[in-house]
Amino acid sequence: MDERIKVYDDKMTKSLHSLESELATIRAGRANPHILDRITVDYYGTPTGLQQVANISVPEARMIQIQPWEPSLVKAIEKAILVSDIGINPNNDGKIIRLNFPELTEERRKELVKDVKKKGEAAKVAIRNIRRDANDAMKKLSKADVSEDEIAELEDNVQKMTDNYIKDVDKAVEAKSKEILTV
Repeated sequence: MDERIKVYDDKMTKSLHSLESELATIRAGRANPHILDRITVDYYGTPTGLQQVANISVPEARMIQIQPWEPSLVKAIEKAILVSDIGINPNNDGKIIRLNFPELTEERRKELVKDVKKKGEAAKVAIRNIRRDANDAMKKLSKADVSEDEIAELEDNVQKMTDNYIKDVDKAVEAKSKEILTV
């Protein structure tokens, strides 16, 4: 790949990875430990990711179990989950916190699919903006004694790259939508 467009390929890759990590945090009826990725706990005055202070497991399809390394953290973890946007009330027995995921209603599933599609559109817009930046940079190359044919070829490569990333975004959105709608 030409070094002049590699920078834009990296940016598009980051946009796709960002979408994929966002989609991983959307719950689809089954318990998915990734919905806890953004939750931080006050650990001796330092905001720390939940994965660093507890063992997270999925003992059943609709339950996540969180076992803190230190029993004193149970209350802090419970509080962090309550103030987060995952919408699930934690149950604790003093040592272990359990998150029980209710069955999603049809209406809620459709809302989640809309949200997934919105996130997919935002990722496509980001990728198209990167394409625009790349094409602007290619146009500036004409001042640097680069032939028009070479510039046209670079722009063509950027367009092909953009099309591939848009397809990847569509696949990710489709897969997540299917996962959400599967009862």
